[in-house]
Amino acid sequence: MSNAKVVVITGVSSGIGRSAAIKFSNQGCRVFGTVRNIAKAQAIPGVELVEMDVRDEASVQRAVETVIAAAHRIDVLVNSAGGTLLGAAEETSIAEAQALFDTNLFGTLRTIKAVLPHMRQQRSGRIVNISSVLGFLPAPYMALYAASKHAVEGLSETLDHEVRQFGIRVTLVEPSFTKTNLDLNAPETALKIPDYSQELGIVSRAIQQNVQKAPAPDGVVDTLVDAALGPWKMRRTPKGEASLLAKLRRFMPAGPVEKGLRKTFGLA
Repeated sequence: MSNAKVVVITGVSSGIGRSAAIKFSNQGCRVFGTVRNIAKAQAIPGVELVEMDVRDEASVQRAVETVIAAAHRIDVLVNSAGGTLLGAAEETSIAEAQALFDTNLFGTLRTIKAVLPHMRQQRSGRIVNISSVLGFLPAPYMALYAASKHAVEGLSETLDHEVRQFGIRVTLVEPSFTKTNLDLNAPETALKIPDYSQELGIVSRAIQQNVQKAPAPDGVVDTLVDAALGPWKMRRTPKGEASLLAKLRRFMPAGPVEKGLRKTFGLA
């Protein structure tokens, strides 16, 4: 265990984060998983739970200090904690947008800033940020979620250039629809503008259908573990739809890509 990689994963209560924590543990890593409320959290075999709210800088600092006190280093940081929001951009309040960015972007940044001093000191580390295919594609009625993931991608690519001098690399994992509760239970904007209601209903049903038939997190988790422990690569899209979408975005003309995207979301 003393030579095991020390892995910190945010947001292990459910979904991709929880599955990743189990996978890393099975790989022989020492895994610390963060949860917002440790008293209510379900135990994960082989994973040490740490209380942390990525929206609270003091909470993030305390959690990282707890890990350092226990393990004396952090080899891998996986930023998995995140949220989503469904609704037209015009329906989205500034407060709702700020709350989403506070988790998806600033939560990621807070955790990175808390971990980096330790990685710089040890002159090694890997930071894996969970993005989405919506980090490089648009999504009708998910404008602020897509914007937050586009921002995570810009942060990640830039940060990699800054920290590679210290033996640290940053990488992105970009899943497509995955069968988790994140999209099945997506919150909606408080404001409803009737002009958008018909299309929003169509998109909402399409998302539910795509999530229901989507693969379990296993493929994403395999990609994530490889991104953390394998040779460095800036972008990693899990096999299947995510990988196909990345290729289409890169090589196909914009028109057909846009048409396919609207079809996915049930729009004419």
